[in-house]
Amino acid sequence: MSAKTANLSRRPHRVSALVCDGLALFEFGVACEVFGYTEAVDDLGVDWYDFTVCAATPSVTTENGLHLQVSHGLDQLRRADTIVVPAFGPRREVPDDVVQALRRAHRRGARVVSLCTGAFLLAAAGLLDGRRVTTHWAECGELARRYPLIMVDPSVLYLDDGDILTSAGSAAGIDLCLHVVRSDHGADVAARLARQLVVPPYRDGGQAQYIETPLPEVHAADLFADTIAWMQAHLDHAITVADLAARSAMSRRTFARRFAAATGTTPYQWQLRQRLQLAQRLLETTDSPVDVVAERSGFIHAGNLRKHFGRVVRTTPQAYRHAFQARTASPQSSSR
Repeated sequence: MSAKTANLSRRPHRVSALVCDGLALFEFGVACEVFGYTEAVDDLGVDWYDFTVCAATPSVTTENGLHLQVSHGLDQLRRADTIVVPAFGPRREVPDDVVQALRRAHRRGARVVSLCTGAFLLAAAGLLDGRRVTTHWAECGELARRYPLIMVDPSVLYLDDGDILTSAGSAAGIDLCLHVVRSDHGADVAARLARQLVVPPYRDGGQAQYIETPLPEVHAADLFADTIAWMQAHLDHAITVADLAARSAMSRRTFARRFAAATGTTPYQWQLRQRLQLAQRLLETTDSPVDVVAERSGFIHAGNLRKHFGRVVRTTPQAYRHAFQARTASPQSSSR
């Protein structure tokens, strides 16, 4: 996988949310809910991240005018393994001590994650030069104008460049945080966390940031949602667009158009991603041979699974299984 994964075998992985004046509460809440999930041991069966919030000052003012007391200073960045920068007012001045602390942390090897306009802080620190990144679509032009060395992509939900990860606005931050959890703890844990948060377990980072047409009317949307659920329950079946259109009581053309409007991708690509996620979970949670995993996840045979797995996950199914088992062989609790 392309993500720089956490080393979870030595001690709890330290995640610090770096906040500034103009903080957006939604993205900040996402970071807290995911990385500061206090019930992870009971609900997910794994030891979780050591999560803190830090700032250059004892308090910051949110974009809504609220005052947030912050218990930790920038010294937290010296020990953080992952730094999450939630959205804040992109036209605000970034304090130099924050920029310098972030640069030092990244040089030390910390993984840095920005949510929405948090990318502007990473850009001010020079961490995005020469990289392909994203932010909220409405601010992509401004980011590109102010930092011409950055390759800004306004068309995706999030981008993973290994040690630097960036997301689009609002709900895309949830997708990126779940992607980080998936990279660190595996697809099964990420899917169970998504269920606890009542959000979709997986949206591909390459999906569009926004839809081009409104969603169908309520009664049609209910039928469409039923079709989506049926697809998820029958990933091991050969399903055509004609089959799906018939279940949704639509023509093939109408179904394909509405599916793209609702999901930002085609039925084939959506189904492929769902099958890959299922294959990842089976590789993580079972000892089934690769050919059995391929059959159960709808790839029919191991060769087909290996082809798609290599293209998207960038490794082989067997190597993925070994890597996941290696990451979870020594639980964090044994080192506490």
